[in-house]
Amino acid sequence: MLNARITGIASFLPDYVLDNDELSRMVDTSDEWITTRVGIKERRLLKKNVGSSYLGIQAVNKLLQDTGTKPEEIDLVICPTSNPDYRFPSTASIIAHGCGIDKGGAYAYDIQAACAGFVVGLYDAKAYVSAGLYKKVIVVSAEKMSSMTNYDDRATCPLFGDGAGAMLIEPTEEELGIMDGIFHVDGSGLEHLVFKAGGSAYPATHESIDAGEHFIYQEGRAVYKHAVIDMLTSTRDIMKRNNLTNNDIQWFVPHQANLRIIEAVGDRLGIAPEKVLVNIQRVGNTSAASIPICMDEYKDKLKKGDKIVLTAFGAGFTWGAAYLIWG
Repeated sequence: MLNARITGIASFLPDYVLDNDELSRMVDTSDEWITTRVGIKERRLLKKNVGSSYLGIQAVNKLLQDTGTKPEEIDLVICPTSNPDYRFPSTASIIAHGCGIDKGGAYAYDIQAACAGFVVGLYDAKAYVSAGLYKKVIVVSAEKMSSMTNYDDRATCPLFGDGAGAMLIEPTEEELGIMDGIFHVDGSGLEHLVFKAGGSAYPATHESIDAGEHFIYQEGRAVYKHAVIDMLTSTRDIMKRNNLTNNDIQWFVPHQANLRIIEAVGDRLGIAPEKVLVNIQRVGNTSAASIPICMDEYKDKLKKGDKIVLTAFGAGFTWGAAYLIWG
């Protein structure tokens, strides 16, 4: 039976750094207030007049270069994103074209699973590769979060940053790779975390723009509570299903949403802090791109055979966990 292993990882962050001191001059907040509540010191912003695909193209080109892979060798590009360039065409198709991948006959499509998108995309890639349908699949999350952030809203603007992360997935007969995944959705979460206007339910109007409804709306307390509980339970479930103890896990990689959430989940799981990969202090919440960006930063620590658990939570609500054996 074929397994699907991760054979490469790359990421891209914009150059511009928005730190808490500068943010404090833009909105009524402070470094102490932000650090205490969410643990973020700075985030990267894409200042160019381009879309999320720009970030994705940079990450994928680096991935191809680092792995010695030609663009025409890629069979499929999956792009989990909450910040597509357009409602259509897909951002994945724009990334594939920008990297020359579409010239080889590859297909490309987007996934909308909010901040949980990358973990969902990895499991999609596993299904294609394990079934023998494709040999080389790229999962790339590209998120220009600044495009949907209201910098007059002190509750949300400190949270988000821009960036992209990508992984190459290929078949293997070894017992390693993307081993298992558990995913859930609860549509009642819509009222707590939503981008209100611009869709078919509430098309853009002068009134919607004037009301500031083309930005992220989040009820922080409700989201915090659900994120902790749901990331915790899905991680416990995948550990139980795969007979994993805390000692078996070399690395735990949660979605980088909020340092307090990360610490709460890690503490309740009993996972030692040194096993929890965290970079939210430097890049903020990059939505679906946060897990691959974080793993790319720490990739030199990852060794073949390491058992890794990923978990993420996002709007919807949608959440889940995945179990990897690093290859």
